[in-house]
Amino acid sequence: METYIVLDLETTGISPEFEVITEIGGARISHGEVVETFSELVNPGKSIPANIVAITGITDEMVAKAPSIEEVLPKFIDFCGDLPILGHNVAFDYSFLKTAAKKLGLSYEKYGLDTLVLSRALLERQKSYSLSNLISALGIHRENAHRGLDDALATGELYERLKEGYMSPDHSKYFEPKPITYRPKKQSAVTAKQIKFLNGLIKQHKVEIDYVVETLTKSDASKKIDKILHTYGRKVD
Repeated sequence: METYIVLDLETTGISPEFEVITEIGGARISHGEVVETFSELVNPGKSIPANIVAITGITDEMVAKAPSIEEVLPKFIDFCGDLPILGHNVAFDYSFLKTAAKKLGLSYEKYGLDTLVLSRALLERQKSYSLSNLISALGIHRENAHRGLDDALATGELYERLKEGYMSPDHSKYFEPKPITYRPKKQSAVTAKQIKFLNGLIKQHKVEIDYVVETLTKSDASKKIDKILHTYGRKVD
């Protein structure tokens, strides 16, 4: 790819069915040069969990007056145009964009490349294939970790380094954009028994929550029950 969109999202969690986008960062790159950038915070319409704030630095206060995904996503889709996309674990970002687009009745079908897949195929003996470790190993500068535009620009530089160092007839297959697909996982709704038990734990231990118990999936409810039990112990009837 000589001209492409490199992108990175920040979100409220890891499941695109139940979590949402808080930031979209991207850049249009042509022949190794940044032509245009895109950077927008997104109001998620819900509280950002503390563990996510610790990673990204994006707080509820920062997104309180930010535009909604209904406003931001159409602009980003226009920004991408017909170009292929690039990302580090791009399937994660694509799953959130695809899910949001579907909810808004928008189309977002893309070809692209994943620098995580490329790095695993071409770079040997890495202690980790995280973006942070790879750009550190290659001496790539990044202003702010886990922020959309900064991570996107670092990913673009990683791709250009890989292309410069490893593009050859033997490796050409790795650099061919492929269709990116996302199929939402089927999720079972929380059961009545889980709702009663989880609400009981929350009430007994006075746990502050930022979710609605009745909207959880069966799997998420189990995780939250396990977390409370691990932290506070068994419920006493």
